[in-house]
Amino acid sequence: MEAITQIDAGSTAFMLICTALVFIMTPGLGFFYGGLGRRKNVVSNMMNSVFIMGLGMVLWCLVGYSMAFGGEGLFIGGFSKIGLAGIGVGTIDDSGIPEFVTVAFQMTFALITPAIITGSLAGRMKFKALFAFIALWSIVVYYPLAHMVWGDGGLLGDGWLKSVDFAGGNVVHISSGVSGLVVCLLLGKRYGYELHSYRIHNIPFVMLGMALLWFGWYGFNAGSSGAADGLAAHAFVTTSISAASAMLSWMMMDVIFSRKPTLIGACTGVVAGLVGITPAAGFVPIWAAFVIGFLVSPVCYGGILLVKKKLKIDDSLDAFGCHGIGGMFGGLMTGLFADPAVNETAGLFFGDVAQLGRQALAIAISIAIAVVGSLLCAGIVRAFTTLRVEKKHELTGLDISEHGENAYPAYNGLD
Repeated sequence: MEAITQIDAGSTAFMLICTALVFIMTPGLGFFYGGLGRRKNVVSNMMNSVFIMGLGMVLWCLVGYSMAFGGEGLFIGGFSKIGLAGIGVGTIDDSGIPEFVTVAFQMTFALITPAIITGSLAGRMKFKALFAFIALWSIVVYYPLAHMVWGDGGLLGDGWLKSVDFAGGNVVHISSGVSGLVVCLLLGKRYGYELHSYRIHNIPFVMLGMALLWFGWYGFNAGSSGAADGLAAHAFVTTSISAASAMLSWMMMDVIFSRKPTLIGACTGVVAGLVGITPAAGFVPIWAAFVIGFLVSPVCYGGILLVKKKLKIDDSLDAFGCHGIGGMFGGLMTGLFADPAVNETAGLFFGDVAQLGRQALAIAISIAIAVVGSLLCAGIVRAFTTLRVEKKHELTGLDISEHGENAYPAYNGLD
């Protein structure tokens, strides 16, 4: 970073606000997952997001920022900024934003990403095993992938492939969704998975979680412009359009297949729309946001049915079906619809046939990194402890067995 003295106060304030918005997404995800899961696991599902807010911040400031943005390289940025060494009050980047703002903004991404993984593992993974896995996964998968996509000289970005990912289709959603799928396969299905009907225990929690996620996502996507400028405004609008279009298309599918529109469906559609537009928000024209939003819901809807009904995989809260598949879809749509009038890069529809191939290859490499990295991390954790809780503890619920708490101690109703 160039040590200049002139701070762009407007962009700095904007990025600080975006940082706070992205931060609220992690507790928002806790409410979303807490509501979707079973009553006996609501504390566990929420705790899985909360502990990452502590662990993730510490790891990011100690090693994560340096590995992701500490220098130039194909795979990692280096170790020159371990513990945020060399960054001070006067360290300002070329756009006039203090480097500490960049540290904080990217830190919030490093929190929400591993939290998404926990949706696939809900109800059956030991907390100590999950804690260790998330710590290792952040170092082995997330930090290097963040550098490869967004860092100087990164393999998937300007260092070789020249793929684009505006706010985290590969880095956030594909990495977490695929990793969740890998670990839920290692864990196996919940006891009685194909015999019981798993009812959503608190729909208002899901609604609250969706609202916090949507609210925070404006910081997620608009803030990825890095400044208070026209591109940030464009990303804000494309984010809105995609989320709204996806909500309507999911409601339409509810009516077609279940005869009634549901609040859960509407909330899930919003999240799918937000995931789908994330890699594309600052690259595609406004009209493309309508297309991406309208199509991502049926794609994710079909993906969830494929995973759960056809393949019989117990992706507890559909982290892969929504985030993994939605992220892949959004990355490919970026390769189709990227408009150079918006942000330099041209997609297939605007004359660059190769960009779609670059996007597809970047997705494939991201999947491979997530699969191999997750298997490695899980293998290391398995050397010290089992991944899954005992059957009796799973049947009792992880709230009591793992945390000694009961979300509703005076409630005796059925799940």
